[in-house]
Amino acid sequence: MLRSRYLLALVCSWALTSIATAGQADGRLDIYWIDVEGGAATLIVTPAGEAVLIDTGNPGHRDPDRIVKVATEQAKLRQIDHVIITHYHTDHFGGLANLNEALPVKHLHDNGIFEGIVDRPDKPYLEAAVSERSVISPDDVIALKQHDSSATLTVKCLGARQQFIDAPAGTTPTAGCADVPSKAFDGTDNANSVVTLVSLGEFDFFDAGDLTWNLEAKLVCPVNRVGKVDVYQASHHGMDASNHPLVIRELEPRVAIFNNGATKGCDPGAFAALRATPSVEAIYQVHRNVREDGSPNAPDEYIANPTKECQSNFIKLSVDPSGKTYTVSIPANGHEKMYHSK
Repeated sequence: MLRSRYLLALVCSWALTSIATAGQADGRLDIYWIDVEGGAATLIVTPAGEAVLIDTGNPGHRDPDRIVKVATEQAKLRQIDHVIITHYHTDHFGGLANLNEALPVKHLHDNGIFEGIVDRPDKPYLEAAVSERSVISPDDVIALKQHDSSATLTVKCLGARQQFIDAPAGTTPTAGCADVPSKAFDGTDNANSVVTLVSLGEFDFFDAGDLTWNLEAKLVCPVNRVGKVDVYQASHHGMDASNHPLVIRELEPRVAIFNNGATKGCDPGAFAALRATPSVEAIYQVHRNVREDGSPNAPDEYIANPTKECQSNFIKLSVDPSGKTYTVSIPANGHEKMYHSK
């Protein structure tokens, strides 16, 4: 009954609003890291008011409801124009079916059913009544509206199913490729993660899903296929099985964000790799790390959910229409800090 009243209230608010587009269309690029307690759900609202959601959290109603809350109350959305599913683990794709019931998904982009698939999506995911589905591949660019007063926006696939884009001609070979040892072979679907680069003018945001160590290295070895970025979403929730130090060094992010849970991710090796990278000015966490193994944490003001008891607080990043500056904020604690694009 409570859920029905909540959805009815959303419908009424959509009917009364005078907003002509899906979101606010204010010329800014907004990114929200929604708390799905160690899963993944990164909501991107474009300058023209369209929505791109990378991953949908866990199955059930908790995570989709949190996505809907941020999408409708913060971003004023009435639909999700594009969903990108990085890979077929339930903490990334599991919320899709219930999300689509509450907030229509127009276009779903995923790896499809491919030769050699290991982990398969479940029946609710496959039968979710989204408007359109397509297989995403390296070099694909999501078709999005541009805003007249903003820099050019692109959302581009850099990798999928263990294949990656070519580096620009003349790219200098990366130093140190032979210096970092490989890790154990990853036979899970993490290895097939979709890698996405979101750009607005000079600003770049990098999201590699749960891509793991050996395949991450291919992004920068023998040459850097990505370039330099401003914001780095710590891969695989910040686990040590990912977050190759050479990749972080080559990407030179200014800000890193862990979409971790209270006892998942934000591992010591990944945290140390970021701290050791000279370009990194700030590290943010969706959750405080409460494991009793001495795992690290950022300063309190950079953590959205500071206690073991989850409060479902989010992190927000807002890029100026020019793409030259961006602000990271945690509304729950009042933190706000501006950074300059590279």
